[in-house]
Amino acid sequence: MNKAVVLLSGGLDSATVLAMAQQLGYRCYALSFDYGQRHGAELNAARRIAESRQVAEHKLVRIGLDSIGGSALTDRHIAVPNQPQEGIPVTYVPARNTVFLAFALGWTEVLEAADIFIGVNAVDYSGYPDCRPEFIQAFENLAGLATKAGVEGRQFKIHTPLIDLSKADIIRLGTDLGVDYGMTVSCYAADLDGRACGVCDSCRLRRAGFEAAGIEDPTRYSTAD
Repeated sequence: MNKAVVLLSGGLDSATVLAMAQQLGYRCYALSFDYGQRHGAELNAARRIAESRQVAEHKLVRIGLDSIGGSALTDRHIAVPNQPQEGIPVTYVPARNTVFLAFALGWTEVLEAADIFIGVNAVDYSGYPDCRPEFIQAFENLAGLATKAGVEGRQFKIHTPLIDLSKADIIRLGTDLGVDYGMTVSCYAADLDGRACGVCDSCRLRRAGFEAAGIEDPTRYSTAD
């Protein structure tokens, strides 16, 4: 079996991508990050998902992007908005996917593998610049230049199977693959028990996706919702 590193946040999209990579026959190595986000509920979800999908290995890397701040997800002085925003929202975390993919690339090289899976989406998303196809292509080019394996001829591939799908399409696909979305946490402001706020941008996209897919939403919402 070919090996692949799969970025696993604990959310809906990354759980779907993991199931897709396994369905394609990859031996999956899941990679999650404690980057100083507001809550650990999504990391608990990532652990549950990795265990239930029986991945080859699950690593949790601590990198502390809260030390530089600049995002509502890493700086508690910046509120998570409960209404849609114009432009790139304050929930954008500076350089997050660049950092995540750099770690994934390093582990992929160590594993003597060539494939990385990430659940970025450019349809139903919040307008983050590091979710665009142009960014993924640029990083893939960088991978060939920045690594010993790349210089020696290994062709790294960053797989983005969700990039052109709507949230409803992702949910239908994951449901067909047996993804238990009740395990996932997508909310930007989930409580300690993993219950979603129901009003942040991520919650709105997730809820609308289940409605459009015609599939019951298993998300646990807080009593305030």
